[in-house]
Amino acid sequence: MQSQEITIILSDYFGSNAVTMPTDDSWQVDTEQLRLLAILSEDKSWLRLLLPIAPASEAQSFLEEILEANFDRTLAVRYALYENVLWGVFHHNLETLRAEDLQGAIAHLIFLKERGLTECFTLLTEKRLHQIIKAAKQQGQSLEATLQNLKRMYEEGMLGGLGQDARERQQFLEAWQYQLERLWSEVD
Repeated sequence: MQSQEITIILSDYFGSNAVTMPTDDSWQVDTEQLRLLAILSEDKSWLRLLLPIAPASEAQSFLEEILEANFDRTLAVRYALYENVLWGVFHHNLETLRAEDLQGAIAHLIFLKERGLTECFTLLTEKRLHQIIKAAKQQGQSLEATLQNLKRMYEEGMLGGLGQDARERQQFLEAWQYQLERLWSEVD
């Protein structure tokens, strides 16, 4: 792929007004939703796309989930930490890069940006729920007894807050019940 083709693909994807070339070997795309950078390596043999996802401080709690996502869910793009930012990154050899590859990478990076840390939070939450279920089962508790303990903890202010109104507490307990019922049989 040639530099001119990258310009055309970025302009077609985002509109020519959104694309600038700060240098001969870099592009910047600015829209209301995102800022995408495309940079050629020094020898102009590799293209790197970079899209900021979240501040590193927000991602810190989810590093294990981020690495797991890199292993089996992010496909050709990856998460990376650099200069206190969690980035979505795509690297490809320019010689073998096809237009479809670049367009797919852009779409996938935008998808990561739109999801932000939501998937990582969900994965972390499920891990914690598995731990709660495992601990309850090791203590010989049934699902019903576990739900009763959670209800007591909310009533005593150990979960939620003492100022939490009854309706809000009920919504939390219903969410707990849904998740515990959904995952209870998966945990040994």
